[in-house]
Amino acid sequence: MKLPFDLRALEIFVSVTERGSFTAAAMALQLAQSAVSQSIANLETRLGQPLLIRGTKGVSLAPAGETLLVHARSLLQQAQRAALAMAELDGLVKGEVRIGVSSMLGSYYFPPLLMAFKARHPDITLSVIEGGTLSLRKMIDNGELDLGVIVEEHPGSATSGLVSQHFLREEMVVCLPNDHPLATREHISLEAFFAEELVVFKRGYFHRDFIERLASQHGLIPSIAFESNLIALNKAIVSRGFGITTFLKRVVEDDREENNLTAISFSEPAWLDLSLAWRRERGLSRAEQAFVDFVIEHSVVRESP
Repeated sequence: MKLPFDLRALEIFVSVTERGSFTAAAMALQLAQSAVSQSIANLETRLGQPLLIRGTKGVSLAPAGETLLVHARSLLQQAQRAALAMAELDGLVKGEVRIGVSSMLGSYYFPPLLMAFKARHPDITLSVIEGGTLSLRKMIDNGELDLGVIVEEHPGSATSGLVSQHFLREEMVVCLPNDHPLATREHISLEAFFAEELVVFKRGYFHRDFIERLASQHGLIPSIAFESNLIALNKAIVSRGFGITTFLKRVVEDDREENNLTAISFSEPAWLDLSLAWRRERGLSRAEQAFVDFVIEHSVVRESP
């Protein structure tokens, strides 16, 4: 069976849909606009139905175009992976790794890892995107990310079609100013924590999920004073006594003296298991596998008692 399209035609089609116009796609692909228009017209002729709706303000997808776009993106990604696999036959690890991390990990855990990895593999391009757990999972599912850091209750378990590799167990601690009445305690109970006004991340981030899960499991109601995804802002709010929060332990330890902050464990220490995840069906390229192996090799796991 002869296919009604080729990869170049699909590449042009995807570019037009993503940019919303033939002109913008032509500029991005360094083609004449007439060549882009002709390619789309030929594709529609071979498929026997319109793919785009032309308008005075640009183009939008016809029903057939919506269906084709999903498959076109998948085919182009597979073609890129095939090309990379062929390039890697010479024994050199090359390519790009697109990684999704939370702001806490992106700011405090990954920078030295990323720099050390780049020093070992200079031919691999790293693209790092910050986001919440829910958005990162979605981006992995959609093929926008190769790898993402997720929180798992059971390390190594499959989650919604993802394969995961555990790399970090870190304690979540209470973060409060040095002069707070609770700052002298060795441990802080959940009841004492949730009796305070809290500074939290927005929904969709593992920090917020962690707090809401703790409250739900123990029949407690969080009193939220501030919502922010900016770590520096949250620390400043806490240090000035306008609420308390919880962070990964190393986030507080790295600069607690400078920020007038104290880290105290919960009465029942709370641990988070963090894993690198990717889509089961697509597997890993050599570049991605090299990154996973490197992270595992250099992870320092603080084991719970």
